[in-house]
Amino acid sequence: MVNQVDNQFLPNYTVLPGEILEEELESRDMSQAQLADRTGLAKKTINEIIKGKASITSETALKFEHVFNQSAQYWLNLEVLHQEAQARIAELERLEKDVDWLKALPIRKMINFGWIREFSDRRAQLWEVLNFYGIASVKQWEIVWSRYAVAYRKSPAFESQAEAISAWLRQGEIQAAQIDCTIYDAKRFKATLQEVRELTNETDPSIFVPRLQHLCASCGVAVVFIPELPKISVSGATHWVGKKAIIQLSWRHKSNDHLWFTFFHETGHILLHGKKEVFVDMAKDNAGEKEEQANRFASEILIPETQYLKFKSQNFQFSSNVVTQFAAEVGIAPGIVAGRLQHDGLIAHRFCNELKVRYEWA
Repeated sequence: MVNQVDNQFLPNYTVLPGEILEEELESRDMSQAQLADRTGLAKKTINEIIKGKASITSETALKFEHVFNQSAQYWLNLEVLHQEAQARIAELERLEKDVDWLKALPIRKMINFGWIREFSDRRAQLWEVLNFYGIASVKQWEIVWSRYAVAYRKSPAFESQAEAISAWLRQGEIQAAQIDCTIYDAKRFKATLQEVRELTNETDPSIFVPRLQHLCASCGVAVVFIPELPKISVSGATHWVGKKAIIQLSWRHKSNDHLWFTFFHETGHILLHGKKEVFVDMAKDNAGEKEEQANRFASEILIPETQYLKFKSQNFQFSSNVVTQFAAEVGIAPGIVAGRLQHDGLIAHRFCNELKVRYEWA
């Protein structure tokens, strides 16, 4: 559940440690001069601490401990809290200049998905968003997330939706960090894909998703499912955080043929392309040599080309029964074969759809 915070406390003042010191003196009927005599500090120093012109140092805190029978840590904490409050006030003033950036982000969806909390004060909301990204300012967002735009060849669609896509990718990073992975092993990962392929016959996500994540994590790959944000049309992505590869899926098309093709497509990027590269597969920008390589990789794993060509040559009509029989022969879900035939124009998109398994986000 997302917490609604209507009155987020944003301090516009701070309590001076000197105010507390002055109260302690009054409660003991002690003058500043007497405190100076007891501590060995200059009267001017005492006065400047009370007025907020001087800080309580470790040495001063130890002297106060002797006089007031309150720990040095107590006095130092007063100073730390004061300094932090001052910094927060200054930070909030700075954030006021950047709150309009929130308009570029799908804040409402991010709140509904539970990625961030909702705040009525725009400065507090911006503070929450910066914490979500793990950055200190909007300027740092431009620096950190620009690498994705560069990696994606400055696609017009990517650039126009950079904030929304970055939010989706960031949530993938957050979830991937919670998956315990071994060190990435390309050879083991490639060998594991045949076992993963068998999962395509499982129709229940509550069964195949944990199994898929476990198998991939054992090879150093974190698989995460992140719901699609409005208007970005992203089906999947591949990126690296440290030594961990991330395959991020949106279930955008909500059917098993698209889901598994997207997964193996992203797998192709991991095995065929560099660790420094980022691939974000969008509906309008899924083109280029490396994208074609990933497509061929996915197609070959799902339905080996030699078997597929033989199947096409032996059939003039592709009924549901024919498709189901071939799927059983190659050990793949019938819906995946139906999707391939539709994609290749061998059957109309309205045929064999009953063979596909469809999913909905819980």
